[in-house]
Amino acid sequence: MTQDEMKKAVADAALEYVESGMIVGVGTGSTANFFIDGLARLKGKIDGTVASSVASADRLKGHGIQVLDSNEAGQLPLYVDGADESNRYLHLIKGGGGALTREKIVAAASDKFVCIADESKLVDVMGKFPLPVEVIPMARSYVAREIVKLGGEPVLREGFTTDNGNVILDIHNMEIMEPVKLENALNGIVGVVTNGLFAIRPADVLLLGTPSGVDKLE
Repeated sequence: MTQDEMKKAVADAALEYVESGMIVGVGTGSTANFFIDGLARLKGKIDGTVASSVASADRLKGHGIQVLDSNEAGQLPLYVDGADESNRYLHLIKGGGGALTREKIVAAASDKFVCIADESKLVDVMGKFPLPVEVIPMARSYVAREIVKLGGEPVLREGFTTDNGNVILDIHNMEIMEPVKLENALNGIVGVVTNGLFAIRPADVLLLGTPSGVDKLE
């Protein structure tokens, strides 16, 4: 299977977690887009969705799927999203598309987080994929200096603004040996909105697309 075929396979597998009457949290990115397209076949079954980005909301609405405000939707039974990296503890790096803060909010407000990815995203040690950090613009230089103290090399994502009006620093050349500890340390820096480590609230299920089918890690 091609990478896109593996992404579609895991997205279709995630549809099995969708039950009648659910409000479904929906992520952002290429794999999540396959899930959105599949969800269109079930739109009469669900009560709506909560989107983690403007792009995903637009795609959902394009399929005629209702998108609700997260404050109105309350606690969600299910959130489905992709990842840029995952380890075998289902800790994730997310935010390659820049939607990490809203993704983290939806994940926190969901009972079950199903992560969908192709097998290339599973790693023994995370950090080869640059770790995104969303930052209030006036704090960019200060946060960058603090990240250097933690051993990372922060690089401003040029020409990019998040849906929340902030900037992103991508941390390069950092082996993430203790994801929970690093997630807390980064979030403790003044001016950081949040970072792309999903370790305090990891995925509950990881569906991995492989050439021979879908593997499930729990």
